[in-house]
Amino acid sequence: MVLLLALVFTDEVQSASAEDSDKPNRPNMLFILVDDLGWSDLGCYGHAWHETPNIDRLASEGMRFTSAYSPAPICSAARASILTGKAVPRLGFEFVTKGEPGRQRIDADVPLTGPPLTLNLPLAETTIAERMATLDYQTAFFGKWHVSQHHRRYLGWDPEFGPPQQGFEVAVEDFGDHPYAWTKKNRGLESAAGVIPHDSMVQKVSDFIRRPHDRPYFLMASSFYVHTPVKNRCRWLVEKYDAKIPQEIPQRPLRLEYAAFVETLDHHVGEILTALDESGQQDNTLVVFVSDNGGHPEYCGNAPLRGSKWNLYEGGIRVPMIARWPNNIMAGATCDTAVIGYDLLPTFADIAGGSENTPPQNNVDGLSIKPLLSDPEVQSDRLQFDRSLIWHFPYYHPETGFKDAIETIGVNDFAVSQTRPQSALRHGRYKIIHFAEDDRIELYDLETDLAEQHDLSASLPEIAAQMRARLDTHLTTMNARRALPKEKK
Repeated sequence: MVLLLALVFTDEVQSASAEDSDKPNRPNMLFILVDDLGWSDLGCYGHAWHETPNIDRLASEGMRFTSAYSPAPICSAARASILTGKAVPRLGFEFVTKGEPGRQRIDADVPLTGPPLTLNLPLAETTIAERMATLDYQTAFFGKWHVSQHHRRYLGWDPEFGPPQQGFEVAVEDFGDHPYAWTKKNRGLESAAGVIPHDSMVQKVSDFIRRPHDRPYFLMASSFYVHTPVKNRCRWLVEKYDAKIPQEIPQRPLRLEYAAFVETLDHHVGEILTALDESGQQDNTLVVFVSDNGGHPEYCGNAPLRGSKWNLYEGGIRVPMIARWPNNIMAGATCDTAVIGYDLLPTFADIAGGSENTPPQNNVDGLSIKPLLSDPEVQSDRLQFDRSLIWHFPYYHPETGFKDAIETIGVNDFAVSQTRPQSALRHGRYKIIHFAEDDRIELYDLETDLAEQHDLSASLPEIAAQMRARLDTHLTTMNARRALPKEKK
């Protein structure tokens, strides 16, 4: 009898061990989403003078993506897409949220009108947090939300559509020390030399990381940096860059302020990573760092990319992205495969043990990039990465000052340009942009023309026609909302 019990116990232990061995490695996940950081703004992406040692260290310990894309060239649309895993034209959230419903108002005579503005990410959509909760992850959110109607103040969380209503178990609204939070009392305060001011939002993120957790967590730290207004308490940082940046640089005064702002962001990321080290969970935590869209044209030099935030040239949508996961991602790796923000939901879920590796799942447009993390050169057909990435922006920008903005979109213009309703699609090496006003297309070969200087639509008519057909099919299938001719009065 004793022998029988021993055999049963042994079988149970072996069975449990086998069961445990089948379970995926379930790491904590720290998702750092930053605001308006350009593709070439970081030292690890080759910037000539920005000092970003903490983010550079993250890249040296993990994987740097060279062809990572935002789903949109503007904040709310990009964030809504990232949160849901859906492409912008399918989701129907294409612009920034506002304080009240209506249509876009342009201070110029333009031929088209965009669709009604979307103010709130619908509660019916499944967010990353809701998906991770089904996989027994604790979910937490700190910082900038911007996918709900402004409540009481600019960027204030709407009580009906804020993070707690979208699956985040822990959610804290805090502007930290970003200029958004400055008041009359603290607006003029400067930090002492060598000191970057305390940021309460970063502190709350760090406190969450340090505390004990009884299950893995998914933590979204959504920074307000480096979004305008670009103002610095750290005048000592501005002075440092004044001695470092060449005198002939265009827009030099603004770029001094911006360089100091970027270094402040890097300091905040460093504080968060230090908290992770101190928690003892560094080796068991996947860290993903990415920007929500391209850099602001008045502050950021997006070269070698053309364009900037607000338009669909590479400068508006190609972004820095870094992933670190010790013992799973090789240190110092680089991945050139094109990936996009709406890949993140299926990726996080796949790593957590979900079944998101093969879409479509609930109309999710993203693909899990988990295999790329262990092998950045994995064959694209294995992962179905020979696919189309799509963008859709059926509006004008800027809303105020459109008539005074420059008409052309170039490389490092350092001025706000006129962005008109447009859509884009990348498939392999080629990218097509369609302009709705005059039904015009531009075609670029990104392998040979990263700066998008040579329109190939006339010289490669067959490829242009194929790309146009792909774009039209995607937009139609996704029920994309279009910019339409204005009604005649």
